Amino acid sequence: MNLRRDVFQAIADPTRRAILVLVATQSMTAGAIASNFDSARPTVSKHIQILAECELLQPEQNGREIIYHLNGSKMKEIADFIEPFRKIWDDRFNKLEALMKNYKTK
Repeated sequence: MNLRRDVFQAIADPTRRAILVLVATQSMTAGAIASNFDSARPTVSKHIQILAECELLQPEQNGREIIYHLNGSKMKEIADFIEPFRKIWDDRFNKLEALMKNYKTK
């Protein structure tokens, strides 16, 4: 049975989010990514594997090395999903701010 990983479960993990931040600034090998963490390399490799299975990272074979790139289109899908919620919260915070300004002036 081939189970597809959920993107939101993948980004729920703080280590995987940190990996995405690293790779967003520069494409990296697994070893270069792992050198930024105190975890064992196999642990970091598992995180990279999960991100690649969710298509958040794109592996590219370069000789004997595999270089991981951030998949911007997949990240945009996540941002597009979250955007309506951000708008809802912005509206709520704006209403709260207006209420607090009225409260302070009284």
